[in-house]
Amino acid sequence: MRMNLSDSEWKLMNRLWDRAPMTIMELTAALREETGWSKNTVITMLSRLETKDAVRHEEGERAKRYFPVIGRGDAALAETESFLSKVYGGSLGLMMSAMVESHALTEADIADLSAILEKAGGDGK
Repeated sequence: MRMNLSDSEWKLMNRLWDRAPMTIMELTAALREETGWSKNTVITMLSRLETKDAVRHEEGERAKRYFPVIGRGDAALAETESFLSKVYGGSLGLMMSAMVESHALTEADIADLSAILEKAGGDGK
């Protein structure tokens, strides 16, 4: 799946993942303090997200209700794959090597990665 969301689209999607369904007015109110977006900005962004098949709407009694089509985990995975492809030619090993060489990993990060690798290489349980 190829899903490139802008930073602004991530903000809107996070609101929908947390509280779907939401109307345009509910999204505008929920995002106003953080973003300052107007109703028209939210409408434009929802239209773009519908074009990307990231959200859908249903006609409500008084207003359209918006729902995420893609799950948060699926969007994060697509974003990770896109990042790896753009920056490291798709190689997770190159990225990890760069992180190690730049001393960007904490002890906790290393412990987490070790646990993930152990699970991935485990006996299938």
